[in-house]
Amino acid sequence: MVDLSFFKNKKVLVTGHTGFKGTWLCHLLVLAGAEVTGYALAPPTAPSAFELSGIEQEITSGIGDIRDLKLLSSIFEKYKPEIVFHLAAQPIVRDSYKNPHYT
Repeated sequence: MVDLSFFKNKKVLVTGHTGFKGTWLCHLLVLAGAEVTGYALAPPTAPSAFELSGIEQEITSGIGDIRDLKLLSSIFEKYKPEIVFHLAAQPIVRDSYKNPHYT
């Protein structure tokens, strides 16, 4: 069993928290006792793992684009995370090759 006590009472920011992996990472961090803030686009599907899991009731959720520096900076200033998990990404690899600046 992995010891998750390191995360207890830590302020953690998860970008991409509305995606499948981000949703489950948030659950794990909440179970470990972390204070979790998420920042991502709205859930990509309806229904989504994010909505169905109920994790939004357990964390602070910010909806926005990772490329919006002003909004992202405000999240950092307001919540002052000690740890950041950066999961926000373009999920379609082909699209990232076609338009790397967008991704």
